[in-house]
Amino acid sequence: MIKTAFALSALLLLSGCTEDSHTQETQTPAATEQSQSDYQATDQWVGKWTGVEGLVLEISKNQPAGPGHYLLEMRYGLDADQSGTFEGQATEQGISFNREGDTHLLRSGDGEATGMKWLAEKQDCLIVQSGEGYCRD
Repeated sequence: MIKTAFALSALLLLSGCTEDSHTQETQTPAATEQSQSDYQATDQWVGKWTGVEGLVLEISKNQPAGPGHYLLEMRYGLDADQSGTFEGQATEQGISFNREGDTHLLRSGDGEATGMKWLAEKQDCLIVQSGEGYCRD
C-alpha cells in the first residue's frame, strides 16, 4: 500500500513538471513579440540627439548583442568624467541602461518634459530624467 502511494505521488510530480515546461514554451513566443514591438519603436531613435551646453547623445545599434540592444554614447554633464558609452536594452517604456551604478530609462517626450527652458519649444526629444534631455530639430 505504501509503495503504491509512493509510486502515484512520484507519477503525479513528474506529470506536473511536464505541464510547467509546456506552459513556459507556449509563453515564449508572446514574450518575443512584445520585445520586437519594443525595439521597433526604439530603433527610430538611432542617431544623434543634442542637449544644452554641448551635451550630446549618440544612439547606435549594438549588432553583436542582437535586436533591441543599443550603445548610448553620452556626454551628460559638463565635467570631463561625465561622458561614456553605455549598453542599453529596449523595454516597453524606452531604453533601459545603467550609468554610475544606477538604472536609467531613456524615454520619448517633448522639450517641456526635459525640464530645461532651452529645449522647451522642441517636439522630438529623449529624456533621461528631469534636467537631462536631448532633442532633434
